[in-house]
Amino acid sequence: MPKTPPSLAALLAACLPTVACTAEPAPEDSEVWEPEPAVVDPRARDGAPDDAIVLFAGDLSAWQHEDGSAADWNVGDGWFEVVPGTGDIHTRRPFGDVQLHVEWQAPTVIEGDGQGRGNSGVFLQQRYEVQVLDSWNNRTYSNGQAASVYKQHIPLVNATTAPGTWQAYDIIFRAPDFADNGSLITPATLTVLHNGVLVQDHVEVRGTTVYIGEPSYSAHGDDALRLQDHGNPVRFRNVWVRELGD
Repeated sequence: MPKTPPSLAALLAACLPTVACTAEPAPEDSEVWEPEPAVVDPRARDGAPDDAIVLFAGDLSAWQHEDGSAADWNVGDGWFEVVPGTGDIHTRRPFGDVQLHVEWQAPTVIEGDGQGRGNSGVFLQQRYEVQVLDSWNNRTYSNGQAASVYKQHIPLVNATTAPGTWQAYDIIFRAPDFADNGSLITPATLTVLHNGVLVQDHVEVRGTTVYIGEPSYSAHGDDALRLQDHGNPVRFRNVWVRELGD
């Protein structure tokens, strides 16, 4: 006579106590539907994402000098330029963790060499400098050339283009974290792309940028972005920032 198929109860009873009976995984088991990422138009605001804070839109109203006076660097058609001797400028508002895009141009007329040629700087939270320098056929110390974390990290490659060409930095900055007593919990980190080329790969910042000596940390909160007057008429354009969450 034909065999009777085993019942479900019999099949379950046949599973040994030491062996788990598991169903075959399904594709939907590993699908995550929430949260859904917000939609961002990447070029909605003259090339900047629509969730970006644009820091130059034809005037320098978002910037000021160290003494609080209005930024008086030169403003041209879609760009602004260091006026040597007027001093650094920084944003009127502070920032924490950010994605920063900034384009810069070294002077077409080449004057000086080494650190004296097309020198400026982008400072995160007023303290941590990504060097701006005309490093096109212009040898200087490696941890002070374009796209270095000044005197801390040498860029992986030199992606500088010729003077007079527009160059781009895309910077991912994670701010340092401090304990209530002022001690450092987590150092700042920087990732930098220079003209689309990775040159700083999530490097740890060792402290405030200094010209002489070793960097160190002092506790602080969110602070402004700063652009440096180093005595050269470097130009900037397309400056925008996106604030980053955890």
